[in-house]
Amino acid sequence: MDLTKTLSEEFDLKLEYSQNLINLLDEGCTIPFISRYRKEMHGTCDDQTIRAFADRLNYLRNLEKRKEEVSKLITEQEKMTPEIQNSINNAVTLTEVEDIYRPFRPKRQTRATIAISKGLDPLSKIILKQDKTSGEILDVAAEFVNEEKGVKTSEEALQGALDIIAEQISDEPDIRKDLREFIFKSSFILTSLKPNENVNTYLMYDNYKEQVCKMPSHRILAINRGEKEDCLKVDLEVNTEKCLEIIKNNFKIKESIFSEKLEETVLDSFERLILPSLEREIRNQIFDTASEQAIKMFEVNLKPLLMQPPLKNNIILGLDPAYRTGCKLAVIDSNGSVLDTGVIYPTPPHNDVEKAEKVIAMLIKKHNINVISIGNGTASKECEIFVANLIKKLTVPVSYMVVNEAGASVYSASKLGAQEFPEFDVSLRSAVSIARRLQDPLAELIKIDVKSIGVGQYQHDMPQKRLTEVLNGVVEDCVNSVGVDLNTASPSLLTFVSGLNSGVAKNIVEYREKNGAFKNRKEILNVNKLGNKAFEQCAGFLRIVNGDNILDNTAVHPESYESANKLLNIFNLTEEDIKNGNISNLPSLVENYGLDKAAKECNIGVPTLNDIINEIIKPGRDIRDSLPKPELRTDILSLEDLKEGMILKGTVRNVIDFGAFVDIGVHQDGLVHISQICDRYIKHPSEELTVGDIVNVKVMSVDVEKKRISLTIKGAIEE
Repeated sequence: MDLTKTLSEEFDLKLEYSQNLINLLDEGCTIPFISRYRKEMHGTCDDQTIRAFADRLNYLRNLEKRKEEVSKLITEQEKMTPEIQNSINNAVTLTEVEDIYRPFRPKRQTRATIAISKGLDPLSKIILKQDKTSGEILDVAAEFVNEEKGVKTSEEALQGALDIIAEQISDEPDIRKDLREFIFKSSFILTSLKPNENVNTYLMYDNYKEQVCKMPSHRILAINRGEKEDCLKVDLEVNTEKCLEIIKNNFKIKESIFSEKLEETVLDSFERLILPSLEREIRNQIFDTASEQAIKMFEVNLKPLLMQPPLKNNIILGLDPAYRTGCKLAVIDSNGSVLDTGVIYPTPPHNDVEKAEKVIAMLIKKHNINVISIGNGTASKECEIFVANLIKKLTVPVSYMVVNEAGASVYSASKLGAQEFPEFDVSLRSAVSIARRLQDPLAELIKIDVKSIGVGQYQHDMPQKRLTEVLNGVVEDCVNSVGVDLNTASPSLLTFVSGLNSGVAKNIVEYREKNGAFKNRKEILNVNKLGNKAFEQCAGFLRIVNGDNILDNTAVHPESYESANKLLNIFNLTEEDIKNGNISNLPSLVENYGLDKAAKECNIGVPTLNDIINEIIKPGRDIRDSLPKPELRTDILSLEDLKEGMILKGTVRNVIDFGAFVDIGVHQDGLVHISQICDRYIKHPSEELTVGDIVNVKVMSVDVEKKRISLTIKGAIEE
């Protein structure tokens, strides 16, 4: 297989770009680096396209490797033919290769292998010829009776030969391929409840039936989980008659004395061997597809969550809600450093609201706090009511926001949490994390296992290695697209920078603590175990504020500094002009001068030139600043306050296959069903909504008892 050509066609890339991507990946370049700093080599593909390219490249290489292994194994058995080799060469999936190898695979003891060991293979060949039109079938079989080999009667000999034929039918690649495709398209999943204490979760799947090829991923995963928890009995309903026709189209039965027995053998092969095997394959196939879709959904939700705009230049009070043990408090400054901590007891069973109000009012006055970040866990509702009532009594402007605290307890009990705050107990660490999640979501959320963030579906049921790989890719893309302050970043944050690992990240922090702040990017070459290759990969993503070179506070890579300076010289500009913000007209100057002409004089491509222009216009820019700011509140609604037809502003918290959950400030998120997102038809909610979006919603219905809120965006948009 010509990998370059195949990938070029699949991704609609020039052959040159496809080969360049393969070379860059093979050289160990990271995807963020390739995407950002090698645009001319791949035609400005984004990081998601390059990740998909890398995944496909890996699959095709594994396919080629498996083809070679299968060819070798069949050749060693001296059973290779030009036809088999051609089939292997033309196979486009691993499943096809395994189907070809199936007849040659060493088998555990089966009815067929036992029959072969008894010398009945020649009889099976006689039957398969189907050239006897007269006589008795048992008379033919009688010739193979051999008590020494364990064949005592003609009936035993005949059955053994038919067992061999049944297995040969089940191993035939074309038969398996045709049946697999037909069963996938036409079969139905049937489910019914089993006696189990957790069965209420799966009531909708009692006597449930759905066509396999039309099942959405969330239902496949739900049914799989129900089966795994022994709450559901799951069966596959197939059209047996049609399946037998498919087999007979490939395995022709002629008029002979063997016809009736071969008809029975086809049925036996299908029911005993083929169907159970294909049922497992198809169930695995739809699970893998559903898992990949769920992983994709997690990926889609995670990126906007991580990329939420930071709440800069604020003193924030983090509040970790609780009942009996009290609510933990942590005050952080604009850099995330902890200024103060405390505990209050405004919730049951203590209900000491008055004292709690005094403590928070004192902290607000002492530290000029202007935002309170409340975790959304246990007792969150009571704490939100308490804070909203307190704000009404204050004479200074203070607002609050309820933040998702998923994974905060994981962080607070982790080795990293203990290293950061050895003097704090786990609940105080959670309060710090809750405050920092509002201040800089990306920097804080990367400290925990991304699977614990809680913006996906059934994440614990899917392949964990694949899930971790994809989600870490999202984190890597986010961290590198934002950039990292080399002089303030934690080891956790630095670990996700292109070209760095946890060991080098720790070495950077140790060097910084020993030698003081980095003055320029080249200084990181002094860090232990950070060589030229790592420098090439990471340098452009590291920022130095107030360093020796203003370009160090931009995404311009050091390899392009000379080009950037040539660009400035063309228009008689200097680094001082960049520092003073006097080059906002640079894009129009370059346009008038000629983009291609300027790029040529600077010895770079047009994409890189455009990137340099965008960066030096606004050094130190944070791409997250252009996104909608977090929705801060000063008052609260209760579930009982909601009335049908009310229009409210909310924040999208999670996007799933059938809709989106929106926080409207009543502690219980409301569901906007996919049909209520917009007037046009959409296949998936993610076409219109992402996590963190601020939207207007109209209340459709409220079930106070079940705590369910149905919302629509369509009505709210119209008004």
